[in-house]
Amino acid sequence: MPPPKKRAARKSLSQHAWITLDGGFAARQCLVQDISATGAKITLDEDASQLPGVIRMAFARDARTGRSCQVVWRRGKSAGIKFI
Repeated sequence: MPPPKKRAARKSLSQHAWITLDGGFAARQCLVQDISATGAKITLDEDASQLPGVIRMAFARDARTGRSCQVVWRRGKSAGIKFI
């Protein structure tokens, strides 16, 4: 039996960031609640169920920066993302 996967250590952050959808044209502000080397928990102003499966997150509004992310869970206004 393989050993259980150990989750990457998360750091509480509470910092504003930007997520971009549709190739970088639809920027929305979010709050990064916590972050790790592999992903983050974000909170939006609206229901997270409307997020597409892949987004880009950056700590500046400039769409050329940031990281591509896969949305792995959605609950209310919060979502979990995995860096890809």
